[in-house]
Amino acid sequence: MATAGFAAFVNLYSPQALLPELSREFHVSAGEISALMTAGTAAIALSAPFTGALADVAGRKRLITGAMFAVVVPMLIITFAASVPQLIFWRFVQGLLLPPIFAITVAYIGDEWPPAEVTRVAGLYISGSAIGGFSGRFVPGLLTDVIGWRAAFQVVAVLTLVAAIIVATTLPRERNFTRSGGLAASAMQMLRHLRNRRLVATYAIGFGVLFNFVATFTYVNFHLAAPPYRFSPTLLGALFVTYLVSSPIVPWVGRAIALFGRRRFVLGVIALWVVGALLLLAPPIALIIAGLTLCAAISTSYVTLSAKEGRSSAVGLYVSIYYVGGSAGAFITGFAWAAAGWPGCVAVIVLVQVVIAAIVAATWD
Repeated sequence: MATAGFAAFVNLYSPQALLPELSREFHVSAGEISALMTAGTAAIALSAPFTGALADVAGRKRLITGAMFAVVVPMLIITFAASVPQLIFWRFVQGLLLPPIFAITVAYIGDEWPPAEVTRVAGLYISGSAIGGFSGRFVPGLLTDVIGWRAAFQVVAVLTLVAAIIVATTLPRERNFTRSGGLAASAMQMLRHLRNRRLVATYAIGFGVLFNFVATFTYVNFHLAAPPYRFSPTLLGALFVTYLVSSPIVPWVGRAIALFGRRRFVLGVIALWVVGALLLLAPPIALIIAGLTLCAAISTSYVTLSAKEGRSSAVGLYVSIYYVGGSAGAFITGFAWAAAGWPGCVAVIVLVQVVIAAIVAATWD
């Protein structure tokens, strides 16, 4: 389970720390090269609702392992790309293959382990995903300085292939498989959930989480790669250590909700995220890192909260809206970068938080 989570997220975030390097090599703007992130998350948003129906046909283990082997192919093709449109196309193909890995893995955990063990196994999966997300930024960044970005992506492809072999040879076939009811039934369930104001607020939180996370950790690379900082790909990748620092936050979220109440807790979390975003405007690198750490920690709190609230909803819809937020974060913030640089990006991030806070205040008790 941990290996599957690692494989999904090492691929999803592999270009993020390299965007300034790719922008220079292909002579395109920050907004144009950030389409690599938009393409991956948009593809996930499109394919996520269909993964349950695919599992009905192929079976869960077969779909997970098949997708893990398949995702190696676009990663290898990317290493031969001669233009940004080619990079974007193969990133989109790669994104289409990721939901069968992480979404079906979560369903597999829920079905195949006794209820008393689900939390422990899910924790292993989350840990593997977090390590994959960090490695997807740090490993290519480090290797790009040594062997170039194409060879760095080839290493990611090899890591994914090894992970696929591990899962294929060690993961048992599903024994407690429950069919989803088909695509039509899932679609009707999604439509019903859109009438629930509380769940709509949960979906808004999910949208905002990945919007701001992708916006922050994509465009801070361009900010720090420029003078006076001039960070190398290795240093840009190392920034994502802040992503791991947030892991200890997760066990405390439930206690904080019980203490303060769900609505008050979320509004407090939003306020802290705004503080973290504003710290990113400070010139000292120590304050920028402090701001990134706070944003990463708050993102983890958001995801934990949203996942708990969304378990009774259509998972495909939540995942789709979540990754639509990621696509929008890379795409829309690109216009802010072109118009006003890093301060414009921070302004967009803060504005999205204010909108989410208004939705939560209006719809949650």
